[in-house]
Amino acid sequence: QVRVVESGGGLVQAGGSLRLSCAASGSIDSITAMGWFRQAPGKQRELVASINSGGLRNYAGSVKGRFTISRDNARTTVYLQMNSLNSEDTAVYYCSAQIPGMTYWGKGTLVTVSS
Repeated sequence: QVRVVESGGGLVQAGGSLRLSCAASGSIDSITAMGWFRQAPGKQRELVASINSGGLRNYAGSVKGRFTISRDNARTTVYLQMNSLNSEDTAVYYCSAQIPGMTYWGKGTLVTVSS
């Protein structure tokens, strides 16, 4: 079993930056990929960025060039650096950790971008 806990959300002005963190614990050696998803009010949850065990990164088109996903050397913490934020980035951001056959989710952290 894997537990993931997000932190770092908050209120930021348009054009500003935030860094989200996701700490994983438990069976971390089983994790094949970690990612960030977001869900805005009235919308479906969508992938923002992911990184797999080999370090391959994937980004949603809407955040390419603005957001960067990274992880620490121990592969227990994943970060999402968000720059040039705009109102469309306002959402609850969820961290996920994948192991074969299962995806674990955090409770989410709210990011609000004010214009």
